Amino acid sequence: MSRHDFQIPLSFKHRVCFTRDAFAPANRLVAELLEEGGGRRVLVLLEEAVATAWPELRRNIGAYFADLGFDWRGVRVLPGGEEVKADDALVREVWATIDRERIDRHSYVLVIGGGAFLDAVGFAVATAHRGVRLVRFPTTTLAQDDSGVGVKCAINAFGKKNWVGSFAVPFAVVNDFCFLESQDEETRRAGLIEAVKVALVKDADFFEWIRERAEALAALERGPFEECVERSALAHATHIAGGGDPFETGSSRPLDFGHWAAHKLEPLSGFGLSHAHAVAIGVALDTLYSARCGLLRECDAERVLNVLETLRMPMWHETLDLRDENGRRRVHEGLEEFREHLGGELTVLLLRELGRGQDVHALDEGLVDACIDELKRTAKLEAGRARSAT
Repeated sequence: MSRHDFQIPLSFKHRVCFTRDAFAPANRLVAELLEEGGGRRVLVLLEEAVATAWPELRRNIGAYFADLGFDWRGVRVLPGGEEVKADDALVREVWATIDRERIDRHSYVLVIGGGAFLDAVGFAVATAHRGVRLVRFPTTTLAQDDSGVGVKCAINAFGKKNWVGSFAVPFAVVNDFCFLESQDEETRRAGLIEAVKVALVKDADFFEWIRERAEALAALERGPFEECVERSALAHATHIAGGGDPFETGSSRPLDFGHWAAHKLEPLSGFGLSHAHAVAIGVALDTLYSARCGLLRECDAERVLNVLETLRMPMWHETLDLRDENGRRRVHEGLEEFREHLGGELTVLLLRELGRGQDVHALDEGLVDACIDELKRTAKLEAGRARSAT
């Protein structure tokens, strides 16, 4: 009997960039990124909704690459939205396109779209040839300040979010702030929930910065809004690169604060509840629970809920009241699914103080229900005040 252990160290460069009008002729950022990698063949995959919102984008991209000396394979417009993660149809279409265009491991696929589109296309690109160079262009607030700078890609399966997927560090991420202007105001604003989340668990000063500018952020003032997106993206990338567990082999995931409930609420609502709104509810729930179980000061929990209210984030949805045949709220099923997704022991991050979390390994179901009831009562009071005001 013989055993031999080998250590295989890995090192990745995670390039995260910020710009405006990335495909303007005078903007050399994209060209310099691709030249750095040495590859020559380039294919662009563009989400249909983005192509519709920016009708000149395809022509502008083609013109940008016309004189750069790359082996230009054109722009393919593909469907997007949360539904593309429901099965592997888009993944297979991207595989077929990569094969047809002879895209290899030294080629580049540029993907332009929202978070769900980046997830599905990213999974296809990560598994074609066991990994093609991917350059992400997130086009939504939620993707630019969180998921687009991550190192995960996935589609849904078995009624669960992100069940089929991979870890794959993109060659680069380009956050072009111009794309954010094509979103409706509610979607643009809601995406800031991931900035609130990362501030709560990693950076108290950043949370205070958000709190002081909450009115301006709610009004979508360009300067504060873009700075908030950039600070959030860098906070996420910093944790991924320096947190010691970029591929999540352990059970502690601070960036998933508020997500155990959010990931269950989305499928329970038939994905009618957006990820951003589901996370806002999850953050409100876990913040309130942190206070009610004695970890977080009540005044700090109130500060968090006030920020969510100022940013016009929902803290209640009727899906929270869905129950099984025994009368148990179905959102509780999310804890076991969260444990299963993590592997091993259930680990949920709660707040010890603003900017610092604490892992716990069990939640009191009765106390969770009490917190949900409190959020429901608060939502009813707010709705009553709104009706009276009109």
